[in-house]
Amino acid sequence: MPNAPKTQHRSVRIDDDDWRDLKTRAPGGDRSAAIKELLAWYLRRPGAKLPKRPDPPAVDAPPVEG
Repeated sequence: MPNAPKTQHRSVRIDDDDWRDLKTRAPGGDRSAAIKELLAWYLRRPGAKLPKRPDPPAVDAPPVEG
């Protein structure tokens, strides 16, 4: 079967800006892999490591003072 994923499709609600930014900042644009890697770390799966965060974009929000 050509498109037979090993996992069931899940739905989550994610803000449009966050979803767009994840696409541009995830390695290779692979949002699914980035989410799975973070989830494995969060759940303390054996061998899972905290994913490396992407470099900040050239123009980012100003730093928070205080």
